[in-house]
Amino acid sequence: MTVAHADARLTVGELREIAFSLRKRMLRMAADKGEGYIAQGLGIADLLAAVCFREAKIDPARLNDPGRDRFILSTGHYSIAFYAVLGELGIISDDEAATYALNGSSLPMSTFDSTPGVEITSGSLGHGLGQGVGMALGLRLDGSDATVLVELSDGELQEGSTWEAAMAAASFRLDKLWAVVDCNGIQADGPVVVDMEPVAAKWDAFGWAVREVDGNDMGQIVSAFDELRGASSPKVIVARTTPGWGVPSLVGRERAHFVRVTDDEWDGFIGELEGHRG
Repeated sequence: MTVAHADARLTVGELREIAFSLRKRMLRMAADKGEGYIAQGLGIADLLAAVCFREAKIDPARLNDPGRDRFILSTGHYSIAFYAVLGELGIISDDEAATYALNGSSLPMSTFDSTPGVEITSGSLGHGLGQGVGMALGLRLDGSDATVLVELSDGELQEGSTWEAAMAAASFRLDKLWAVVDCNGIQADGPVVVDMEPVAAKWDAFGWAVREVDGNDMGQIVSAFDELRGASSPKVIVARTTPGWGVPSLVGRERAHFVRVTDDEWDGFIGELEGHRG
């Protein structure tokens, strides 16, 4: 399926279908590459479906409009998931998607802002929220009502720059700024190194309106957005996601941060996805 642009009227069921389509696109992009950050992409598909097709109004016709909503993918290595979004929106073609991570491609393994629809270059982690704060402040000065929505990871919470940005956002009462924290519990070759729990309580202490959800439960995700929408402070959804969600044989795989897959394994992944649908 291909969706023209974000629409707040989409139902939970329709968003689940979009998330399924995103996962299928990711598997197709990664199938002949042998390796990549596919587990995180599969895990965050539900969040991106809600964020990019219901909350941040990403309109292919307005990619250069100063008044557009901004979606920032701070975890640049999750690029495959956002390229799936851009494919679903018709911003990139299927032929272009097939070049993901190849030499000379416009779709590198970590996002560059030269790719249409990508707001920042985000290979270095820990900077997305700070850039989001700057964008939100700039839009306020311009009198714009646009939303800025930043995706970041639990690993990035170890970066002091993230908390400096969180503190500034609350101080400036940036009510058009949202953060979605993908808490999947992994980084590099194992679990998150520094224990950041309790994550939700930390954001609350920094003055953000907070909801914590199962990041693979679309009903919970949509409800959290709806409950937070009227808050006069910046807003954050702490989402507990499962790497590899939707493909059971990838769930719980060791070294899930950067998955290496044999050629014959890919053949079964889409079948597993189909069997896990819904």
